[in-house]
Amino acid sequence: MSSATVTTSTNPAEVAATGPTLVVENLRVAFGGREVVHGISFSATPGTCLAIVGESGSGKSVSARSLVGLAGPTADVQADTLTVSGLDVRGLGERAWRRIRGARIGFVLQDALVSLDPVRPVGREIDEALRVHGLGSRAARRQRVVELLRNAAVPDPELRAAQRPGELSGGLRQRALIASALAADPDVVVADEPTTALDVTVQAQVLELLAELKRAGRTIVLISHDLSVVAHLADHVLVMAAGRVVEQGPADEILAAPREPYTRALIQAVPGAETRGRRLSPAPPVPMSARRATASDPDGPPVLAARDLVKDFPLPGGSTLRAVDGVSFALRAGTTLGVVGESGSGKSTTARLALALETADRGTVELRGEPWSVLPEKHRRARRGAISVVSQDPLSSFDPRWSVERILLDAVPVAMRAERHERVTDLIARVGLDDAVLPRRPLTLSGGQRQRVAIARALAPDPDVVVLDEAVSALDVSVQAQILDLLVDLQQAFGLAYLFISHDLGVISHLSDHVLVMKDGRVVEQGSPEQLFTAPADPYTARLVESLRSLTDPATVERTPS
Repeated sequence: MSSATVTTSTNPAEVAATGPTLVVENLRVAFGGREVVHGISFSATPGTCLAIVGESGSGKSVSARSLVGLAGPTADVQADTLTVSGLDVRGLGERAWRRIRGARIGFVLQDALVSLDPVRPVGREIDEALRVHGLGSRAARRQRVVELLRNAAVPDPELRAAQRPGELSGGLRQRALIASALAADPDVVVADEPTTALDVTVQAQVLELLAELKRAGRTIVLISHDLSVVAHLADHVLVMAAGRVVEQGPADEILAAPREPYTRALIQAVPGAETRGRRLSPAPPVPMSARRATASDPDGPPVLAARDLVKDFPLPGGSTLRAVDGVSFALRAGTTLGVVGESGSGKSTTARLALALETADRGTVELRGEPWSVLPEKHRRARRGAISVVSQDPLSSFDPRWSVERILLDAVPVAMRAERHERVTDLIARVGLDDAVLPRRPLTLSGGQRQRVAIARALAPDPDVVVLDEAVSALDVSVQAQILDLLVDLQQAFGLAYLFISHDLGVISHLSDHVLVMKDGRVVEQGSPEQLFTAPADPYTARLVESLRSLTDPATVERTPS
């Protein structure tokens, strides 16, 4: 059995000389007679990373799934050439694909919690990949599982092998999924959005693991909408739009001097400190039919203030976890307070305390200068319209049976019910949608449309404060840019105050006036984005900033020698 360790000293430049491990010529994919991938071609050699980038619906994920025989039973996949490690894989049946998938080409999906079986330990998941390919006895496979997890930078691999996916963090689940994909030592690894929604430090760990696979001589095909990730890892970039390749070439050239307007628009949409104050998308501002009389007041009294918040959660065995420990902040009209930190830092619990969806063990929250968190819920109910929320996944918060119109009508306060239909029309216009979406159900909307509906719902009661918890982290870069521009437009028109929770430092630095950095439930540092991200005082903030990969920083890019 060959080793899957990723710490080999193989010289990628020497390995690349052996020729391509993946060759694709004129790949076409159709569903029900409708072609969605229109004749794309590329090749990749050992020890290199090919990145396929584009917006949602560009065809990049369908192309990736076609490489591993997972485009779906209704897909019609055609190509003039489609070889993996010299093997022609055109027209293979599922039985033949099972022998190849994992052994010659591995596949890493985006959402490890869904991709891993939730009812069995991750060790058994990896063991199955070994067993299917006849790799070793039961005892040898057990040892190999631990080795694979250790090579994937999973701490305490013996313990983690016995745990189920729900017991692991997002980063550990993603690394376990990579270990499973590497179990049979494939030459090619296809990674479809492997870092989306991971916090910045975990993302950096996963990227380093993929970089080690490159150094070990494997071919990486990276599917991503995150151009910062692409800049870090890719040697060659292929840009897709509407199922076609619009531009491709060396990563340095594509990212530094793109020729096509579409590629330039993708790069200009990436948020960061340097983009603060300018629009990220080419779309003009959404016209606002009305503006609130009480606009921004960054020097006025806080509209939301927290003082020394503490929240403990009980753990098995009688112990407790302190999720929030002494957090204080003040948020004023027309300003944005960014809260950043790793998974488990306490930022989302802080948001729930601010919304009074959790009860603090100590400390208080005031809304519009009056007590909020200490009130009984029946007294808070009349004031809930002053603070609203936009979550990361609006689809899970919508009733899938309801139309968009009913979702918004339900959010309009009783006091506005006499004019509620006019209110809904105004809300839809505010977020840049037209009346045609009103009869549609959430499942028929794109991700960007759903997030706009979620924002419209949050605006329905005319709030002073909107809490946004990872509200753009699952969106592709161009849709994210449109939503960020929309949030700025709404803030300027209505004096909204945003409590913006995110793991993405680029988004935080683009949008925020003031930033709290949280770790283990505490605020370790706070200040302006310029102060924190150019001269961090706390080692943890410095580590977050170091993990942030920049499109313009060549020192962070993992390249293969030419």
